[in-house]
Parts: sequence; structure tokens; C-alpha cells
Amino acid sequence: MPRILFLLSLASGLLLTAYVHAGQSPLPNLRQMAQHSAYIFSGRVMAVHQQLPQQNGSAGTVEITFRVEESVRGVRVGDLLTIREWAGLWGTKERYRRGQRLLLFLYPPSRLGLTSPVGGSAGRFALDAQGAMALPAARALLGTAFVPSPAQKQRIPVRDVAATLRRMVQEQP
Repeated sequence: MPRILFLLSLASGLLLTAYVHAGQSPLPNLRQMAQHSAYIFSGRVMAVHQQLPQQNGSAGTVEITFRVEESVRGVRVGDLLTIREWAGLWGTKERYRRGQRLLLFLYPPSRLGLTSPVGGSAGRFALDAQGAMALPAARALLGTAFVPSPAQKQRIPVRDVAATLRRMVQEQP
């Protein structure tokens, strides 16, 4: 039975990786992304640890620890959140680096305790060192729900993006 679970998780991971490589986003709009997310937050990568496959047939994983800086769903500001991803996803350019800041939409952990960004790269947004998002990315994410102030020319503080996301998530049916 553990071997079958391993093979199923490996096959689904390979399909997801192929889908992400094809540049397709299975969840193209914010409402769908939010509905499928257990965690929505911005944070800083504190640690990345690779866990090698065990002899019992389990898949290799990567553990990533984040310090939550802005919370929308599932976590609180200041929390340390450690997630586990299937190591096979790291063949794509989805790696995390210590110190990196991101806004993430994460699926609920699977029965195996694994998660990943909703829609692959569609659920992952880079932030700069000050915690700001590029204006085009903010507009692509939030659409007409976000109206930047005249002072916000190129970079949008993630606290403003998170505030808009919180309002949008609360308005969901």
C-alpha cells in the first residue's frame, strides 16, 4: 500500500510539473485561487531543508519555513509556518531562497502533509526587499479591485495588497 501511494504521488507530481512547465494556470482568477487556498500570506523564507527519500519508498521533500509578515487566511502575523513540498517540484524554477519575500496562496496540506502554491506559479508572487509588489503584478492579481494611489507608481506595499485581498476573501459567498 505505501508503494502505491508513493507511485500515485509521484505521478500526480509529474503531471503538475508538466502542467506548470506548459505555462498553464489551472486557476486563473483570484476568486478560484482564494477558494482553493488554506493559507494566503506574505512572508520571508527563514529556512529551506531538503529531506531525502526514505528507504520505505517515501518521496523526497523540501521543508520551507516562513515568517508571516501579512496574513490574509490560515495564519497570523509573526507565525512561523513550515510547509513541505514534493522535491520533484524543485525541477521547475519554483525554488525558495533564505531571505526571499513572497506573497503565497497555498493549497491545504495533502494526506501526505505536502502542499504547493495554488495553480503553480499563479499562486506565488515575488516581493522586493522592502515587501513591495510590482504594480503590474498587483494589477494582474487584484484587477479592478485595487486602485493604487497617485504616490504608488511602480511598487505597491504588500500591506495594501493584503488589505485588498482580505476584503475580497471576506466578500466570497
